[in-house]
Amino acid sequence: MPLLLETIKIEDGNIHNLSYHQARCDKSREALFGLHDSLDLASVIKAPLKGVYRCRILYNKTIHSIEYLPYVPKEIHTLKIISSTIKYDHKYAHREALDALLHGQEGIDEIIIEKEGYLTDTTISNIAFYDGIQWFTPTKPLLEGTMRAKLLDEGFLLKKDIKKKDIVHYTQVALMNAMIGFKILNHFNIAQYKEDQ
Repeated sequence: MPLLLETIKIEDGNIHNLSYHQARCDKSREALFGLHDSLDLASVIKAPLKGVYRCRILYNKTIHSIEYLPYVPKEIHTLKIISSTIKYDHKYAHREALDALLHGQEGIDEIIIEKEGYLTDTTISNIAFYDGIQWFTPTKPLLEGTMRAKLLDEGFLLKKDIKKKDIVHYTQVALMNAMIGFKILNHFNIAQYKEDQ
């Protein structure tokens, strides 16, 4: 039985976006295990009162473990588009297939995964592109992230099918996940995005 993962940001005792994590947990358990009960995440999280932590909850039918890890952000400046048929529609604890896509990409901090001709996610985050007026996120991500869901609900993001050739029409790119929030990359380079590469 696969283990699933929720990574929740805790900042000075405040638990971020818990309702979105709870909703994804419930949805995944129903889809994978046919369960209609709810693991009450709020009742099991003991939030540290000072500092920024990554609360890492492993679960399937029940909760297996909870860790509180000091958060150290990853610096990302160089991205590369990689085509793959990978499937990652639930947040599984084992992510070897994702890690393998990034492994061996010398000089590349992170990759954008292209699937069936469309851009999806990086290995650690959902993505969004800015056209000077509006932020757009791919219609079909690999994983429906909690921060992405929140920003869609708020109307800040709109969904759009985005191909790698479309990147030239956007002025900025942003990464988003539970820990980094919505992070605009002001100094970045997308390597090898041209059609002939």
